[in-house]
Parts: sequence; structure tokens; C-alpha cells
Amino acid sequence: MKKYIATATIFAVLLSSCVSQQKYTELEALQQDTKNLLDSATVKLNTCNEEKEAAEARLATLQERVNFLQANNQDLINNIGNLTTLSQKGAENLEKSLESMKEKDIRIQTMQEAVTKKDSVTLALVTSLKGVLGNMSDEDIEINVEKGVVYVSISDKLLFRSGSYTVTNKAKEVLGKVAKVVNDKPDIEFMVEGHTDNVPIKIDGIDDNWDLSVKRATSVIRILQNDYDVSPARMTAAGRSYYMPLVDNDNAANRAKNRRTRIVVLPKLDQFYDLIQQGMQ
Repeated sequence: MKKYIATATIFAVLLSSCVSQQKYTELEALQQDTKNLLDSATVKLNTCNEEKEAAEARLATLQERVNFLQANNQDLINNIGNLTTLSQKGAENLEKSLESMKEKDIRIQTMQEAVTKKDSVTLALVTSLKGVLGNMSDEDIEINVEKGVVYVSISDKLLFRSGSYTVTNKAKEVLGKVAKVVNDKPDIEFMVEGHTDNVPIKIDGIDDNWDLSVKRATSVIRILQNDYDVSPARMTAAGRSYYMPLVDNDNAANRAKNRRTRIVVLPKLDQFYDLIQQGMQ
């Protein structure tokens, strides 16, 4: 019996040893699987940490951009407000400029119309003078327009005898034709200019070339006033002596050209301005 018990005991011990080795093997395998899972989890954790750090860096960069864009957006809003204010002022200034330009255009147009009307009056005057004096010699009478002013130049040999300021009978006929045109246009005024050459005057009653040129202009005006009823209020007498020659006084022919009496139709600036003012109203 003791022998049987001893045998059974030995068998139980052996059986017990076999079962423990199997569990050990199983536990060892489980441990290895757990270790593998832990390693894999560790790798994934490290990867996640790296991705987290990258994401946080990107987030910080994006946040900086957001802050920058928000600041720029505010600047743009402020600039738009400023531009709106400037645009309103610009529109007001532009409107004022357009109104000013419109007013200037009206003034320019009005002045052009006034100039055109004045030119029409000048052309009519020249046409009338050439009509009544057209049969006269071009050497004795010259009619021209310079800068809108009409000039009628009459030679010395037609108007006066040498060294005299008495108007000849032939010249009175010419002056009568001029007076007819002048009387037909009562709105014009004119000046009679006497011109001499540079030869000194040595005649009793005449002091010098200045005196002769003025006396000749005065003689013409008296003929127009007394013989042809031209209003003296419309006439001016002037003497130029030899200080406005047409050509050099270096020979007899040139001196003859310089001895002349010139009728200058004076532009009536007050009437010209009246035309402009009437157009502006």
C-alpha cells in the first residue's frame, strides 16, 4: 500500500510538472504577443506625437496668417473708408471743375462771337472804304488791316504841298469820300496821324517836324468836321514826326513814302466788352 501511494505521489508530481510547463509556454507566448503589441503601440504613439507636433506647428503658422489677414483686412476697411471719403471729395471737385470748364467754354464762345462780330464790322468798313476809294492810285491811298485795326494811309503829295499843312482841293474830294463812309458808321472812332520824313523843317510858322506832323493831322480833322460834318468827338489828331517811318529815310523815294497822313480806325474796347457782357447774361 505504501508502495502504491508512493507511486501515485510520484505520478501526481510528474503530472503537475507537465501542466506547469505547458502554461509557462503559453504565458511566454502571451508575453511575446503583448510585447509585440506594446512595441507596435509605442511606434504608433511616437508617430502620433510627431504628427501632433507638425499639426501644432501648422496651426501656429495658420494662426499667424489669420492674424496677419485680420490686420490687413482692418487696414483695407480703413483704406476703403478713406477712399470713399476721397472719392466723394474727388467727385465734388470734378463736378466743380466741370462747371468751371462749362463757364469758361461759355465765356470763350461768347468772346469768339464778339470777335467775329467785330471782325464783321471791320470787314464791312474795309469793303466800304475800298468801294469809295477804289479808283484812286495805289501809290496815293493804301487801305489795310493790322491786328484787327483798319488803316487808311494817304500820301503827302495828294494831301499837301511841300512843307505846307494846307489841304489841297483834290485831297478834299478824297476826304469827302472817307467822311461818307465814316458818317454811315457812327459807332466808330478814329485818329488822324501826321508823318514826315527826317529832313529838318525851315519854314516860318512851323517849328519842326513834330509841329508840321501835328498841324497836318489837325488840318485833315478840320476838313472832316467843317466840310463834311464828322463829329469832332469821334476824332483824335496826332503827330508822329519822322519816328515811325515805313522805310529808311536814305533817299528821295523813301522819304516820299514816309511823308503820309494815316487815318486809324480805333477799336472801341468798351463796345467790345459790352458785346461780351451781353453774351454772358
